[in-house]
Amino acid sequence: MKVPVTVYAEMTPNPSTMKFVANKHLLGTGDSVEFQSMGSAKGYSPFAEELFMLPFVKGIFIASNFVTITKTDNLSWDFITMELREFIREWIADGKDILVMMPPKDTPVAESDEENKAPQKVFAPSEYDDAIADLLDEYVRPAVANDGGAIDFRGFEDGVVTVTLRGACSGCPSSTATLKGGIEQLLKQHLPEVKEVVAENG
Repeated sequence: MKVPVTVYAEMTPNPSTMKFVANKHLLGTGDSVEFQSMGSAKGYSPFAEELFMLPFVKGIFIASNFVTITKTDNLSWDFITMELREFIREWIADGKDILVMMPPKDTPVAESDEENKAPQKVFAPSEYDDAIADLLDEYVRPAVANDGGAIDFRGFEDGVVTVTLRGACSGCPSSTATLKGGIEQLLKQHLPEVKEVVAENG
């Protein structure tokens, strides 16, 4: 018995990503996962593995009820949106696994990129961490999810808030503006200790 599933495609501010929204939950609320290569999806997400078989799929970000797909530059969305939408709809309707296991948080997802081997900075906890995380959760996360991405708070040090942008926000031309204009302004308003917001690549 197939469940009636609807999936619609939505443009994101990033021209190389498209958000596919389903009327079903794909992951638990608040969960999200990103894969940037077939190798990083292996053993974790049969759904992402299958999508990477398509030659134009470059990155996959899955959150509660949507999938954001980053495509290669050699094809226009006009040619592939329909195919991707149908693929995602069929997969959900057939009740196949989206994710069998969450990848460990600390592994660099794109293991093929040597430059990603740089160890991620470890931040000492600060007294402002909770306040910053709450502000991001309340004001920023819903808007970023709306655009097909996610934001993770990494740490606060010397007046600088470090975040990681994932999904559509990663590598998006307008994400710097969002970061500086929106997020930085918001945090500065609420917390005068915040001087700057910087993004670390996810």
